[in-house]
Order: sequence, then structure tokens, then C-alpha cells
Amino acid sequence: MSDTAYTDGSWESGDGLTLHYRDYPGRTDRPPILCIPGLTRNARDFEPVAEAFAGEWRVICAELRGRGESDYAKDSASYVPAQYVADIAALLDQAGLDKVVALGTSLGGIVTMLLSLSYGDRLAAAVINDIGPEIEAEGLERIKDYVGQGRSFPTWMHAARAMKELSGHIYPSFQTADWLRLAKRLMVVSGSGRIALDYDMKIAEPMLAADKPVDFDMWPAWQRLAERPVLALRGELSDLLSDATFRCMAQASDKVEAVTVPGVGHTPTLEEPVALEAIARLLAKVSGEGAA
Repeated sequence: MSDTAYTDGSWESGDGLTLHYRDYPGRTDRPPILCIPGLTRNARDFEPVAEAFAGEWRVICAELRGRGESDYAKDSASYVPAQYVADIAALLDQAGLDKVVALGTSLGGIVTMLLSLSYGDRLAAAVINDIGPEIEAEGLERIKDYVGQGRSFPTWMHAARAMKELSGHIYPSFQTADWLRLAKRLMVVSGSGRIALDYDMKIAEPMLAADKPVDFDMWPAWQRLAERPVLALRGELSDLLSDATFRCMAQASDKVEAVTVPGVGHTPTLEEPVALEAIARLLAKVSGEGAA
């Protein structure tokens, strides 16, 4: 686990949920980095980003409803991108964040793209981690096969082995220590003493009932996002973001840098040197522009 110091913060959703974020302190003359996690992920997923950039940058790691320390929704129908966008917009307002550098992994990237449509003036720049306006059916079906199943394990080593069985093709170079680290980001010790995934299993219900995560053309959202400095990351082995879609994303504007992270699939963990170096380049653009 990360040793980087943070405080816990919370905000309220429009329908009365208390949602949680980690707040790593940093310079106040720069927009904070707002990290928005993927479908089954939580604030711990962004420990590598905090370790690399906190101090020079304030890093806020949000937990979407139904994940981590955020409240679970009373109605599983609210586990949809439009609601996540509304929740993040409420965080921007309640935490007084005039501008942020949004960093969205997978689902968090979809939320970031959608934010650009109604809250584009709040985004100084963005990092989109292994997601795009078009999502490959193969990868989506793989996710649907495991999300919401609610497995639990007696020890962390059992959990790590299960992670390897599920995701060995995504991180083919991972060793035991890597799988243990990933398991501890995704899971917690439950009230029963067993190790369980750290999300509400009901987040899967809307996804399993729909043909795709969003039912409209996402390209206009990507085009709008690309009006500012954007870094698009793609895992070389990704089955969710195709190389063809990735190339089209890179052509949206001259403000987009597209970087392939070698040797990993969906999604890069953001521990990879190539990913961290690319994020540092984007942040240099932001600080060089004097964004406040």
C-alpha cells in the first residue's frame, strides 16, 4: 500500500448519498488532478499517480457510488454514466474545484468525456486511460462475464491467485508481488473476515441489461474534450480500445498525445514508466500555461 499521506474527504450526491475521496495535498497554484476510477475500482487504484505527483500537484481520488468507502446506491438503476457525471459535477462544486486535470481510467474516462459536454470549462486537461468513443464488443463481454459475481477468498494469496487466473493475459509480466498489490487495491477484508471485492455487486445490473455502456455517439464528446490538452493511453494488448479507434482519437486535434503502454492490456495500472512519463508531459503543458 502507498505511504503517501492523504486525508479523507466526502461530498453529497443529489439523491443523498455520501461519497468518498482521497485528498493528497499539493500546490495550490495549479489545478488539482482529479482521478476517476474504472468500473470495479476505487481510490487505491491511483496510488501510483499520487506517489508520482502529489506534493507538486494536489491529487484527488474519487470513489464512485457503490465503490470503496462511498455509499451504495439504494436503486441499482443509478449505476450509470449519466449519474456518475452528475456525482462528479457535485464534487467539483462542493469541493470548490474551479478547474481540474481529469484522469479517468476506463469507465472514469467515459465520465471524463461526458463531463466535457456540460462542464468543459472545468477541465484544464485530461488523461484518458484505455477507453475511447468506441468500445470493442470482445472486451465488453469479458467484463460482463466477471463483474458482480461476488467471489471471496480466505487469504490474500488466494485472492492474488484468483486475480492472476482472471487477468493473467492482461498483465503477462506480473509476478506474485504484483498480483498481491493489485488484489489489495481491488479488495478488502469483509465483515466476515474473508477477502472480497470492494464494490456493490449491483453495479453490474444496468451494464448487464444494456447492449453498451452509453447508447449514443461518444465521438462528439471526445472531440469536445480534445479542445484542451489531452493524453490518451492505450494498453498494447487492450481488448476494449482497438488500435484503429485509438488512431482516430489521436487525429481529433493537435492537442492530443496518444501513447501506447507496451506489454499490458485493459487497463494500464499507471505504474508503467511510459505512462508516468506521458502524464508528466501533460502536466508540464498545464503548468506551463499557467492554469490556475
